[in-house]
Amino acid sequence: MIFSKNDKLVMIGDSITDTERKRPYGEGRGDAIGKGYVAAVSALINSVYPELSMRIINMGISGNTVRNLKERWQTDVIDLQPDWVSIMIGINDVWRQYDQSVIKETHVYLEEYIRTLDELVKSTKPLVKGIILFTPFYIEPNANDAMRKTMDEYGRAVKEIAASNQTKFIDVQEAFQPVLEHTYPAELAWDRVHPNMTGHMVLARAFLKEVGFDWNKE
Repeated sequence: MIFSKNDKLVMIGDSITDTERKRPYGEGRGDAIGKGYVAAVSALINSVYPELSMRIINMGISGNTVRNLKERWQTDVIDLQPDWVSIMIGINDVWRQYDQSVIKETHVYLEEYIRTLDELVKSTKPLVKGIILFTPFYIEPNANDAMRKTMDEYGRAVKEIAASNQTKFIDVQEAFQPVLEHTYPAELAWDRVHPNMTGHMVLARAFLKEVGFDWNKE
């Protein structure tokens, strides 16, 4: 696996990452890990690889776009001095274009999205061991659905940013595809965006596959 002993991983994003984590960071018992894929990743890594004593920090905030991430990047990523950073952002950047179509100031169009995400990756890469980029996703098997088509455009942009900056890359839409061949979208997410625990395990499994997690480790 790519992680080493005592590594610190900051996982940042929107509500899919947030999943009701406690605030402020570190308040109460545990590290405010939330109830979604971040919690699953933390539990699996720390149960299968206890020798790593790895610290995983959830810095998701519901409703965030890449514009919001830029505003809080210094305090919520850089100041935490992580060894690794994972980023899952873009769903709200797309969604607001559909559920708030006339409120243009909430929209983050593709050009701004690419420019901002690429800037965050480039500025952070020299400070960490590595970055893991997730694509945004829409739990809809019909690739011709309007919002799914836009989401796929943003996903392709993330793939290009990952390639140009030589980061780890997770195609979340692709990870959901085999599940959607057998499962109706509403069984995974009532709004096709916020997954239940089965959906979060799809995310966790895709992440762990990318980082070299050994499912057969004794």
